[in-house]
Amino acid sequence: MKKVEAVIKPFKLDEVREALSAIGVNGLTVTEVKGFGRQKGHTELYRGAEYVVDFLPKIKIEVILATDMVDGAIEAIIKAAHTGKIGDGKIFVTSVEQVIRIRTGETGEAAI
Repeated sequence: MKKVEAVIKPFKLDEVREALSAIGVNGLTVTEVKGFGRQKGHTELYRGAEYVVDFLPKIKIEVILATDMVDGAIEAIIKAAHTGKIGDGKIFVTSVEQVIRIRTGETGEAAI
């Protein structure tokens, strides 16, 4: 089993969710996060005063998948989240040792 984490632009969330649903992903976790990469934030003007926005709003999506579904999920996320501009995001894939469904006690892929 693998955990796929994607940090994307907030306005791309619905497209990514729909793309993952289309390939059979049943559930996901979404978190509103802030951060920066190469963008390094930006300067905004508000009521005549300039201020620096160091951390940009992003969305983090987390999905636990069977190993054979990972490549399809990565492709779906890339296709749905791509704008071609800086700040499109990143995808991280890590191994998951164990999953347990609290309600039923199921373990492994049955608990996903």
